[in-house]
Amino acid sequence: MSVPDPIRIAMWSGPRNISTAMMRSFEARGDCAVVDEPFYAAYLSQTGIDHPLRDQVIASQPCDWREVAAQMLGAVPDRKPIWYQKHMTLHLLQNFGRDWMSSVCNAFLIRKPEAVLASYARKRGDVTLADVGFVQQRELFLQVAERAGSPPPVIDSDDVLQDPASMLALLCSALGVRYSDAMLVWSAGRRTTDGVWAPAWYQVVEQSTGFVAPGGMSGARLPPHLQKLADLARPHYEVLARYRLGAAGRSGI
Repeated sequence: MSVPDPIRIAMWSGPRNISTAMMRSFEARGDCAVVDEPFYAAYLSQTGIDHPLRDQVIASQPCDWREVAAQMLGAVPDRKPIWYQKHMTLHLLQNFGRDWMSSVCNAFLIRKPEAVLASYARKRGDVTLADVGFVQQRELFLQVAERAGSPPPVIDSDDVLQDPASMLALLCSALGVRYSDAMLVWSAGRRTTDGVWAPAWYQVVEQSTGFVAPGGMSGARLPPHLQKLADLARPHYEVLARYRLGAAGRSGI
């Protein structure tokens, strides 16, 4: 009897979008392998940008995007039937090939710009619009939608935090996988599947055991320089928000 092809889920988000909590959620299923930001080293190596633990990141992953893309289409860790690939939109630079994306199930995780910038600024003081991935996310979303002829699944972080079970069930249905309540709870602590950058970025999620209702950052008041970035990011966020799962009037592109 032939073995079904694995379902490869490429989830595209910007930083500070509950993306690591979503990775925890899928890993908690038991039937799902995960990979954490596999293009990060290639991005840092290509751009020369300074991030926390930069040298460790570059040493931990391939720096050639071609090698990374081949891995995303290669053998699934532990031969699991589902492979959740956590990707940052900003890591897929313009000169990195994208044909491989046609062979995975692409989905998009979004969050309001004010919440993203409030969280990001606590970790890294210097921030530009490119650092938070909204422009890149809109571009990738439209490319995927054009190739597929319909919008890929979009899920909003606030919606997940307010009603995890319902939103994850909608996401799983859109991706063609079975929903499991196991996705709602995980054990605290670091994972061997976490990137080497975890000490710089993952303190909160390492203490978590599930999704927590959104706090004050969703309506955060930002200093002027960050609010300017939020205002620039908002049109890009709103393009995807129009198609988010559970939204009234969600329709095709």
